Amino acid sequence: MTSLAEPVLQTSVLGIAVMPLIIDVVFGVLGLIVILIFHGTCINYITMRFDQKTEENLSHRQYNRVFIHFYILFILIACIHICEIVLWGFYLVSLNLMSDGIQALIFAGSCYTTVGFAADTLPEGWKSLAFFIAFTGLFSIAWTTAVMIGMTETYKKAWRLKNCRKLTKSS
Repeated sequence: MTSLAEPVLQTSVLGIAVMPLIIDVVFGVLGLIVILIFHGTCINYITMRFDQKTEENLSHRQYNRVFIHFYILFILIACIHICEIVLWGFYLVSLNLMSDGIQALIFAGSCYTTVGFAADTLPEGWKSLAFFIAFTGLFSIAWTTAVMIGMTETYKKAWRLKNCRKLTKSS
């Protein structure tokens, strides 16, 4: 006797097994949402903190502190991306798609950065999950780029103010 799920699993459209694809997409979108919420929360916190601190520092003419905050936050943003790769690695292991955490981490990092140096080791029916990992990496890195451009403008403003002040003192 066959279960009702068996015909559904074997249903195909244009030669594509529908149910495994739907399952893969659901888990991929779930991972994408979690990672992007994590990224957005962290990036927004960092941006707001940077804006708040640099306004304070600029009003007190503490230009070197702006530079220090910029580099510290730059490092923190890099750590956020590493955490996102680790989260994808845990996700792959928790779904039992990969048994070795290091291999899951390497695969997730390869997809997230879209470098693609790791072989696709996902089991059949889960191959498109790599696309969702890459998609989150593309979005997260683009988001980070936009944030860094804004932070760089503040950095440049502090640099100009500091150097104009030095020029004024020496005149």
